[in-house]
Amino acid sequence: MNYNETLDFLFTAMPSFQRVGGEAYKPGLERIAAFCHHLGNPQRNYYTIHVAGTNGKGSVSHMLASILREAGYRTGLFTSPHLVDFRERIRVDGEMIPKQKVVNFVDKHQAKMQELDLSFFEMTAAMAFDYFDQSDVEVAVIETGLGGRLDATNIITPILSIVTNIGLEHTEFLGSTIEEIATEKAGIIKKSIPVVLGERNTDYDAVFERRASELNSQLIFAEKEWTLHGVEHFDDDNQHFSLVRERDGRGYELDIDLLGDYQCHNIVTVCAAADYLAEHTPLTISRRAHRQGLASAAASTGLMGRWQVLSRDPYMVCDTGHNADGMRYVAKQLEALECDRLYCVIGFAREKDLDKIMPLLPAKAYYIFTRAQIDRARDVEDIAQRAEVLGLKYECQPTVREAIARARCLALENDAIFIGGSNFVVAEI
Repeated sequence: MNYNETLDFLFTAMPSFQRVGGEAYKPGLERIAAFCHHLGNPQRNYYTIHVAGTNGKGSVSHMLASILREAGYRTGLFTSPHLVDFRERIRVDGEMIPKQKVVNFVDKHQAKMQELDLSFFEMTAAMAFDYFDQSDVEVAVIETGLGGRLDATNIITPILSIVTNIGLEHTEFLGSTIEEIATEKAGIIKKSIPVVLGERNTDYDAVFERRASELNSQLIFAEKEWTLHGVEHFDDDNQHFSLVRERDGRGYELDIDLLGDYQCHNIVTVCAAADYLAEHTPLTISRRAHRQGLASAAASTGLMGRWQVLSRDPYMVCDTGHNADGMRYVAKQLEALECDRLYCVIGFAREKDLDKIMPLLPAKAYYIFTRAQIDRARDVEDIAQRAEVLGLKYECQPTVREAIARARCLALENDAIFIGGSNFVVAEI
């Protein structure tokens, strides 16, 4: 098989959650454990850092990988979903896995994958573990896919676990309450392995405290370790943060090449994690590596779609925030945009709870609802019905391309265009 034929096999023989949603979800660790045993358990041959959470885990993973690379370590990064190319999921020192490596892996192990009836995500995680081993990776940052306890990545034994935050998401799989979802995410905590909790919340702190106590694992509250004292948006590509490390009162002036107001939470999480790694593990991370890794996080790891400015004439930005908590941050930043009129090109996945998400959308905007070219996309007519109830001003366009063209046609010099609501909409641009 060539590369395209290999991808066709993976996406058809092993349906992905990204494409078909819940029917691709296969909880449990038995299949991935058996397959990794077949591979020789490559995930045991390098240090790992495990990252879970409702929002921010992608940004945190990319920032940590960039810091570790700047510290001189050959660094693997496994994330999901991808936006444009499947290979975005698996990177070593910022470079995507070569196409031929994907082809070779599937050719070699196709029969075993089918025998074990692996899910798409299980296969992808195993491919990442194997490729990192082949590539002599020294440390890998591994992002969970869905949940934590039964996530395919949970066969690793990391030197540090991280949970960014907890919100209502994937309730059909993870539970209907914050406490139930937190319990699933806390499932990545391993015996005597420390865990960083990025954002505290009285709704779920006790879940992590209890789980960490049961496993004799140190629980590190990032917000107690580092304090954010100031944020400055000094151009359209970077942000500047002033932070203090509480244990010694030392100040840090840090730039990141990522926008989005929500990064103020993520940078505190990353600083707490990087500081723990430097102080309590075999990894050495200098202040220089910490600073330079953050300054080049997006550029060095290929991170896209986080409040990403696409053009300045007109000002056009996209963001992949797609659940209620993520959309809340995005909506707040949209409200603060200085523009005469705001046009929003929006589409959603069919399983999203529009009753929770759509009331968060800025009432002042003009909406162009659309549908990504993927089975999981929600019909435009359904979105329009909810918009009518909310009194939003809108129109509908059948494709993302046509919706963006329409927004560009409408937008004047001092207007702004936002594109989002779904990873799939952002992916198409």
